[in-house]
Amino acid sequence: MRVYQWEKDAFPNVRLHLLAIPCYHCENPVCVSACPNGALYKEEKYGAVLVDKEKCKGARKCWLACPYGAPQYADDKPGTIMSKCTMCIDRLEQGLKPICVLSCSLRALEFGPLGELKKKYGNLRQVEDMPSGEITKPAVVFKPNDEKKQIVPWDADEALDLWKRRGPYAPKSLPIVFQRKIDITEMSENFVGRNRLVLKPKTRQELMYYTTDDE
Repeated sequence: MRVYQWEKDAFPNVRLHLLAIPCYHCENPVCVSACPNGALYKEEKYGAVLVDKEKCKGARKCWLACPYGAPQYADDKPGTIMSKCTMCIDRLEQGLKPICVLSCSLRALEFGPLGELKKKYGNLRQVEDMPSGEITKPAVVFKPNDEKKQIVPWDADEALDLWKRRGPYAPKSLPIVFQRKIDITEMSENFVGRNRLVLKPKTRQELMYYTTDDE
């Protein structure tokens, strides 16, 4: 399970995105056909996409094919054996839920037959910035975000004025923080490091960069 963070827009409309990405155990898993060693397969009882590690040679063709980067590798060395989310199939056989569902402190995850989840939450299968699932048909449903509401009334221009002067009690001898409001409200494309969803980082170091919670 990887949890990605990325930030979009600028003050006063900053949006911080958080998205948990396991394997979506797609209805049409393109990773299976992409593996030259036949190491991936989709079992019939639960629809889990699994890997036979005895057959895996670390070719990484599955990772290239998967739009979500679900196949994972412990390091960047060629030939490293792939591992991935198994849908906790061993727990399912015991009548238990996947461990990610039970361990989520905010209860943001739910597990069950796809048809039941659709009836409960609708048929939103893709969220902002995610790649299209038209071909793979990921077995996932997202609950739409609630409409944003302003809970505490405030004035963005007044807040910028206070910010510029370092607050109402700052010594007058201190320089202002910025010259133009536009420098705060309109950011250049590369000003924010994690300004997009990168599901397929090229190295483990890059993966850690996009998934480390350092806010």
